Amino acid sequence: MVEREGSSHHGLVKLRDYVDTLNSGWVNGQNHPVVTDGHSAVLRVDADNGFAQPVLEDVRDALSRKARSCGIALLSIRNSHHYSALWPDILPYARDGLLAFAFLNSRSRLAPFGGNSKLFGTNPMAFACPRLGGPPVVWDQASSIVSAMQLVRAEKQGEELPEGIGIDRDGKPTTDPARILAGGAQLPFGAHKGSMIALTVEIMAAALTGAAFGFEDSSPNYPGAMTSNAGLSMIVIDPRATSSAFEERVSELCAKLAANGAARVPGETRDPEPFHNSEYVVVDDRDFQNATRLAARKGS
Repeated sequence: MVEREGSSHHGLVKLRDYVDTLNSGWVNGQNHPVVTDGHSAVLRVDADNGFAQPVLEDVRDALSRKARSCGIALLSIRNSHHYSALWPDILPYARDGLLAFAFLNSRSRLAPFGGNSKLFGTNPMAFACPRLGGPPVVWDQASSIVSAMQLVRAEKQGEELPEGIGIDRDGKPTTDPARILAGGAQLPFGAHKGSMIALTVEIMAAALTGAAFGFEDSSPNYPGAMTSNAGLSMIVIDPRATSSAFEERVSELCAKLAANGAARVPGETRDPEPFHNSEYVVVDDRDFQNATRLAARKGS
């Protein structure tokens, strides 16, 4: 879905990283998640050091039922790995009439505002909600100015970055993605404001779930590992618990947003139905060749 939607930095470009991460032994490819359902509005999951996406798929119905029953529900996942965009995980809730807000921490890559070395992860968060007469409103953003994968891609293509993206290992500003990746740090968007959001996501995704903080990540001990053993939390709300005209009000707000000159309402290009009907997806030649090599290796 992410490749079809155009988020190429979260699509096939990561296929090799998934394979290498599994081969390194860092991720448990045969994991058996343990779900604890001991509270009317909470689901707790230990993902057994596996990928988070299968867990998110498995608990979706149970979490939705809790949200409809209590008006709000919390999902807490620890000991997991998530290495993709967050919006595909929350969009199904919005398509089912619910709001969803997700928080995900990752390995330490981001310097706090005023700091000189990495501490937080790039720490994305995502939000989705339904609206009347249109696709759900959905957005997904990192706490850094650019994603880590955008840095990796810029380095591979020999591109310089705009100023203000990151610092080198000595805490000095740099536009060289290689120097940021080699012991430097990315910078938060919006200076101190983005830094506070990164802090909040670290608390919501790691402290709240019992997962590792970004600075506690030990993936460098596993050559080839690209993911973080971290945490994810999600809040799901049934808007009917507090509003009888929620979707209509959201639609009214979106209409005002569009009429105000905005390029688009967040989420308008992320409704999956048009992409499901597409006969093909345009793929970068480098990513296509990489996927072909991986497929050939698996078959040999």
